[in-house]
Amino acid sequence: MDGNTLTNDKTNRLYRFMLYAAIIVTAFNLRPAITSVGPVIGLIRDDMGLSNGAAGVITSLPLLAFAAASPLAPKIGNRFSNEKALLVGLVLLAIGISMRSISSVSLLYIGTFLVGIGIAFGNVLLPAAIKEKLPKKSELMTGIYSTAMNAMAAVASGLSIPVAEGIGLGWQVALLIWTVPALIGVIIWIYLSRKRPRENKENTSEETSPDIPIWKSSLAWQLSLFMGFQSFLFYITISWLPEILHDYGVSMATGGWMLSFMQFVGLPFSFLMPVLAGKFRSQWGLVWLLVACDFIGYSGLLFGHSYVVMVISVILIGAGLGGTFPLALTFVGIRARNGKQASVLSGMAQSFGYLLAAIGPVFMGYLYDATGSWTIPLTTMLIVTLLVIIFGSLAGRNRYVFD
Repeated sequence: MDGNTLTNDKTNRLYRFMLYAAIIVTAFNLRPAITSVGPVIGLIRDDMGLSNGAAGVITSLPLLAFAAASPLAPKIGNRFSNEKALLVGLVLLAIGISMRSISSVSLLYIGTFLVGIGIAFGNVLLPAAIKEKLPKKSELMTGIYSTAMNAMAAVASGLSIPVAEGIGLGWQVALLIWTVPALIGVIIWIYLSRKRPRENKENTSEETSPDIPIWKSSLAWQLSLFMGFQSFLFYITISWLPEILHDYGVSMATGGWMLSFMQFVGLPFSFLMPVLAGKFRSQWGLVWLLVACDFIGYSGLLFGHSYVVMVISVILIGAGLGGTFPLALTFVGIRARNGKQASVLSGMAQSFGYLLAAIGPVFMGYLYDATGSWTIPLTTMLIVTLLVIIFGSLAGRNRYVFD
């Protein structure tokens, strides 16, 4: 082995290590800027003098940004490379987190929208980057990064109240600390955007854009609706679960930790669902299993009255929500034939899906304001679980989106 070959091997091994690190660190950034808000949303509401509906906008704005930026992310990734596009996304995320941590209503909303744009780039392009760079490990890496994403989301939910009230630093610092993983991701993607080993380009000639418009694919719409309705449930839950549990009779601090606990419960399902999905030709059975957990869990919060029922309900919701989003991401990979197709499909599914999901937190806030209880909102969530089963079963069929 000559010196040049040895040097290239070392460079490529370093690149691959940095690629794995970038995927995991980027995953760390895809939820904390949102999940850290739920436990302190009452503090933000009271400090800023907002109504429950206006406070719900804080969680819905990133979802609207997801919807707006998701179709653009694949185009920017194709034009400048996925690495550079992901780098831009993390820079916008860091700026947005910093802006919304200033005690100003306008900066709160502007910064929150920038947070959503930054996260949208990661949401859309990370599955495509995995399909492009690591096609033989697509399901495994999806499971790993989904688990990393949900783990950090759970940590963020649990830390918000202790940082804001326990240490006394306020909700601003509780949100601001999440610039740190964003800046770490920026550094890693700067390196990767300058290094593109040969073996990572070997299949690019086959990465042609599909001739069939994505919007004309029925499977793409089914996947988008599955993504949307399961996200509808997820973002309502991370926004309002502490408040729902507070009405149930626990403190807000306990409600925040229960939200964190719910997400930790979902971690095994985040890892296992993509791996299991890759072993089946059709995945509708996995959809039914996960959404049944959601249905039973929300039913427990609606009809139950004891602490034990509450804990069991949170566990079931954690299992269901912990698995459905990674399963939807896995569908993006296994329903596409290559990275470019996955990028286009991911852009559509997340654009339309998050537009639908953005309605959830605000709608639930207004329903609560109008009725004064969580009965109607929880009943609405039970109806949505049935829609998740329908569209998830359709998206889980053994088909390719452009066939």
